Amino acid sequence: MKSDAGYFGPNSMMWKVNKEITVLFGGARALLMHAAHPLIAAGARQTSFYQRDPWKRLIRTLSLQNSVTFGTIEEANDSANRINKLHEVINGEDSITGGYYDALDHDQLLWVHACLQLSSIYFYEKTVKKLTQHEKDNYHRENMVSAGLVLIDTNKMPKSHNDLKEWVIKESRQQNCLILTDVAEDVKNIIAGGPVPKHIKPIWPFISFTAFHTLPEEFKIIYGIKTTRIKSMVLSMNLSILKYTRPFLPPFFRLIPPARWAKQRITKKPDLKFSDKAKI
Repeated sequence: MKSDAGYFGPNSMMWKVNKEITVLFGGARALLMHAAHPLIAAGARQTSFYQRDPWKRLIRTLSLQNSVTFGTIEEANDSANRINKLHEVINGEDSITGGYYDALDHDQLLWVHACLQLSSIYFYEKTVKKLTQHEKDNYHRENMVSAGLVLIDTNKMPKSHNDLKEWVIKESRQQNCLILTDVAEDVKNIIAGGPVPKHIKPIWPFISFTAFHTLPEEFKIIYGIKTTRIKSMVLSMNLSILKYTRPFLPPFFRLIPPARWAKQRITKKPDLKFSDKAKI
């Protein structure tokens, strides 16, 4: 029997999209979108994530996505449970807006989930290939399983990928939904250049550039990002280069390690028991 393929398996849209290295670029974009929301920023301020370890939030978000997508069911559940336990103590009054932040609040959880999903799909389409509406909706429905694991009420979620996108746009246009707080400033500076881990330092300028200049317009305004015509051309050209060179790259350079390890896990033949060997 093959090993546990987890909640989705290699034929799912979750595997298809999340296995691509270039989709990880969406993590930096999503982090900027998270931090622009003052109540999300307030939770980060309470835990001092960005001051103590600026990469912890980004790594934690991507690690959860990877373990839920490519891990066994047990690994996915364990990862989600750790996040849920951490979220239990993150709540209080936001000193900026006076609103109440709560890491277990449905809308705040959905904001984090939605920004990452939209960013993942965006970079997949820009660096791999366009998806049909049916494929994007399949990804959305599968990703609702991930949402449920981190205690988002899936009955209250938008029912399609486009509905989720419209929800983010609508929310972002609400008064005080997007604010350049101290946390957002910290995240902006982190994404802009540092401190950057050594192993990704050579490619970070490009990741940073794409993260800022692919943001929706409402977020660009908050961060003071001006995408000129020349910058748009440079962005488009580089993303196109990634898309057209990708098919010629070996899996090591195209696929994230958890995806490659998961494929090995579920295709590996189990060792025969001694009693089975004796029958051969």
